[in-house]
Amino acid sequence: MAASRSTCLRRQVGAVLVRQERIIATGYNGSPRGLGHCLDIGCLRDELGIPSGHRYELCRGVHAEQNAIINAAYYGVSTQGTVLYCTNQPCIICARILINAGIVRVVHRGNFDDNLALQFMQEAGIELKEIPSK
Repeated sequence: MAASRSTCLRRQVGAVLVRQERIIATGYNGSPRGLGHCLDIGCLRDELGIPSGHRYELCRGVHAEQNAIINAAYYGVSTQGTVLYCTNQPCIICARILINAGIVRVVHRGNFDDNLALQFMQEAGIELKEIPSK
Protein backbone atom coordinates (compact mmCIF):
# COMPACT_ATOMS: atom_id res chain seq x y z
CA MET A 1 0.00 0.00 0.00
CA ALA A 2 2.81 2.46 0.87
CA ALA A 3 4.57 1.64 -2.42
CA SER A 4 1.48 2.71 -4.36
CA ARG A 5 2.22 6.32 -3.35
CA SER A 6 5.66 6.24 -5.00
CA THR A 7 6.42 8.95 -7.55
CA CYS A 8 9.39 7.07 -9.05
CA LEU A 9 9.22 6.03 -12.69
CA ARG A 10 11.63 3.10 -12.30
CA ARG A 11 10.67 1.29 -9.11
CA GLN A 12 7.80 1.62 -6.64
CA VAL A 13 9.03 0.88 -3.12
CA GLY A 14 7.20 1.12 0.18
CA ALA A 15 8.38 0.74 3.78
CA VAL A 16 6.58 0.42 7.10
CA LEU A 17 8.17 0.76 10.55
CA VAL A 18 6.50 -1.28 13.27
CA ARG A 19 6.89 -1.43 17.04
CA GLN A 20 4.99 -4.04 19.08
CA GLU A 21 2.77 -4.85 16.08
CA ARG A 22 1.76 -1.20 15.59
CA ILE A 23 2.69 0.93 12.60
CA ILE A 24 4.70 3.95 13.74
CA ALA A 25 5.75 5.36 10.34
CA THR A 26 5.56 4.68 6.62
CA GLY A 27 7.58 5.77 3.64
CA TYR A 28 7.72 5.45 -0.12
CA ASN A 29 10.33 6.47 -2.66
CA GLY A 30 9.87 9.92 -4.11
CA SER A 31 11.23 13.45 -4.32
CA PRO A 32 11.84 15.58 -1.23
CA ARG A 33 9.06 17.87 -0.01
CA GLY A 34 8.47 20.78 -2.33
CA LEU A 35 10.53 19.45 -5.25
CA GLY A 36 9.20 18.26 -8.58
CA HIS A 37 8.28 14.60 -8.84
CA CYS A 38 9.78 12.30 -11.46
CA LEU A 39 6.24 11.46 -12.60
CA ASP A 40 5.87 15.13 -13.57
CA ILE A 41 9.34 16.17 -14.77
CA GLY A 42 11.03 12.91 -15.78
CA CYS A 43 13.71 10.65 -14.34
CA LEU A 44 17.16 12.17 -13.83
CA ARG A 45 18.71 8.68 -13.77
CA ASP A 46 17.15 7.80 -17.14
CA GLU A 47 18.32 11.13 -18.59
CA LEU A 48 21.88 10.41 -17.42
CA GLY A 49 21.78 6.72 -18.46
CA ILE A 50 22.51 5.44 -14.94
CA PRO A 51 21.76 1.72 -14.49
CA SER A 52 19.85 0.40 -11.46
CA GLY A 53 22.06 -0.23 -8.44
CA HIS A 54 24.68 2.41 -9.31
CA ARG A 55 25.29 6.02 -8.28
CA TYR A 56 22.39 6.23 -5.81
CA GLU A 57 23.23 9.86 -5.10
CA LEU A 58 22.29 10.89 -8.65
CA CYS A 59 18.54 10.67 -8.13
CA ARG A 60 15.77 13.06 -7.14
CA GLY A 61 14.15 10.43 -4.96
CA VAL A 62 14.52 9.61 -1.30
CA HIS A 63 14.34 5.86 -0.63
CA ALA A 64 11.26 4.43 1.09
CA GLU A 65 13.29 3.18 4.08
CA GLN A 66 14.85 6.61 4.51
CA ASN A 67 11.46 8.32 4.28
CA ALA A 68 9.98 6.01 6.93
CA ILE A 69 12.78 6.95 9.34
CA ILE A 70 12.52 10.63 8.38
CA ASN A 71 8.75 10.59 8.96
CA ALA A 72 9.26 9.03 12.39
CA ALA A 73 11.80 11.74 13.26
CA TYR A 74 9.58 14.50 11.85
CA TYR A 75 6.79 13.49 14.24
CA GLY A 76 9.11 12.74 17.18
CA VAL A 77 8.74 8.94 17.21
CA SER A 78 11.75 6.80 18.17
CA THR A 79 12.82 4.10 15.73
CA GLN A 80 14.85 2.20 18.31
CA GLY A 81 13.90 -1.48 18.50
CA THR A 82 11.56 -1.38 15.50
CA VAL A 83 10.95 -3.77 12.62
CA LEU A 84 11.07 -2.53 9.03
CA TYR A 85 8.87 -4.16 6.40
CA CYS A 86 9.94 -3.20 2.89
CA THR A 87 8.93 -4.20 -0.62
CA ASN A 88 12.60 -4.46 -1.66
CA GLN A 89 15.88 -5.40 -0.01
CA PRO A 90 17.52 -2.21 1.31
CA CYS A 91 20.58 -0.81 -0.47
CA ILE A 92 23.89 -0.14 1.31
CA ILE A 93 23.00 3.50 2.00
CA CYS A 94 19.70 2.50 3.61
CA ALA A 95 21.39 -0.37 5.47
CA ARG A 96 23.76 2.06 7.21
CA ILE A 97 20.85 4.33 8.11
CA LEU A 98 18.78 1.39 9.43
CA ILE A 99 21.69 0.28 11.61
CA ASN A 100 22.10 3.74 13.16
CA ALA A 101 18.33 4.16 13.58
CA GLY A 102 18.20 1.10 15.86
CA ILE A 103 16.15 -1.13 13.55
CA VAL A 104 16.37 -4.71 14.87
CA ARG A 105 14.67 -6.68 12.07
CA VAL A 106 14.15 -6.18 8.34
CA VAL A 107 11.54 -8.15 6.42
CA HIS A 108 11.74 -7.67 2.66
CA ARG A 109 10.84 -9.25 -0.67
CA GLY A 110 14.33 -9.25 -2.16
CA ASN A 111 14.27 -7.91 -5.72
CA PHE A 112 17.49 -5.91 -5.26
CA ASP A 113 21.03 -7.22 -5.34
CA ASP A 114 23.29 -5.56 -2.77
CA ASN A 115 25.32 -8.13 -0.87
CA LEU A 116 27.31 -5.46 1.00
CA ALA A 117 24.05 -4.14 2.46
CA LEU A 118 23.16 -7.65 3.67
CA GLN A 119 26.63 -8.12 5.11
CA PHE A 120 26.49 -4.81 7.03
CA MET A 121 23.04 -5.52 8.47
CA GLN A 122 24.06 -9.05 9.51
CA GLU A 123 27.27 -7.73 11.11
CA ALA A 124 25.20 -5.17 13.04
CA GLY A 125 22.93 -7.91 14.36
CA ILE A 126 19.84 -6.97 12.39
CA GLU A 127 17.66 -10.02 11.82
CA LEU A 128 16.90 -10.39 8.11
CA LYS A 129 13.98 -12.22 6.59
CA GLU A 130 13.28 -12.43 2.89
CA ILE A 131 9.77 -13.31 1.79
CA PRO A 132 10.02 -13.89 -1.97
CA SER A 133 7.45 -12.18 -4.20
CA LYS A 134 4.66 -14.39 -5.48
